[in-house]
Amino acid sequence: DLPFGTLASPGAGMLPILLIGFLTAFGLVLFVRAGESPPLASIDWSDFRHALPVVALAALAVAAYTRLGFLITIPLMLFFLTFVVERRPLLPAAAFSIGVSAIAYTLFGLLLKTPLPRGFMGF
Repeated sequence: DLPFGTLASPGAGMLPILLIGFLTAFGLVLFVRAGESPPLASIDWSDFRHALPVVALAALAVAAYTRLGFLITIPLMLFFLTFVVERRPLLPAAAFSIGVSAIAYTLFGLLLKTPLPRGFMGF
């Protein structure tokens, strides 16, 4: 129900319509070309032990993001990925986690004024 507008003056409904169009087009391309990919049985699954914790942590972070907030969830997720999954040293992993989170918060939360979830503790 959002107005589409024109190319000279786009409305609020233009981006969702374009997004739906692109997603549909790319989905059709995947559907048409699916037969060109190798069979699932021929795929090498040796990296499954590395991929499983990454996917599980991403799912956990999605579930915790609105409850814990950006400033708790993202550094914890990055620290777990670098220290536990990638087995990097403690101090570089902590510095990376805090640094990337601080840069992302500064860019999105402060400069671009994007509303980031604050969580139950208020930050």
